[in-house]
Amino acid sequence: MDLRKLKTLIDLVSESNVSELEITEAEGKVRIVKGSGAPVPSGTVPQPPLMPVGASVAVAAPVPAVEAPAGHVVKSPMVGTFYRSASPGAKAFVEIGSQVKEGETICIIEAMKILNEIEADKSGTITRIHCENGQAVEYGQPLFAIE
Repeated sequence: MDLRKLKTLIDLVSESNVSELEITEAEGKVRIVKGSGAPVPSGTVPQPPLMPVGASVAVAAPVPAVEAPAGHVVKSPMVGTFYRSASPGAKAFVEIGSQVKEGETICIIEAMKILNEIEADKSGTITRIHCENGQAVEYGQPLFAIE
């Protein structure tokens, strides 16, 4: 199983009400139990190959500091794909300048083929949309600014 996929599954379990998740794929079987501190593999999961001696390794460049957004920030509660509307071609839930009430759906994040409606956690006016439609988002990433 791909390590990025495994990390995503671990993050989803830790941020949800699910206490245990078991996935079976052609490469093996993985069981993740919340509270044990680590995933418990129950089967053979192939490990990534070791780097040969003398191989070059690419190092990511430092990420520049991002300016703190103004107003209240609605952050992503999970890792997934950000969508501004309920379906392709449909009207976006909110636009810049839209008035929202606490609990109103403002976007959808798709995670593991599940569409999760994200609600405003504060009433106010949408002043900024931080993500593009179809963009991958991380846990805690700013989605909207509300004032």
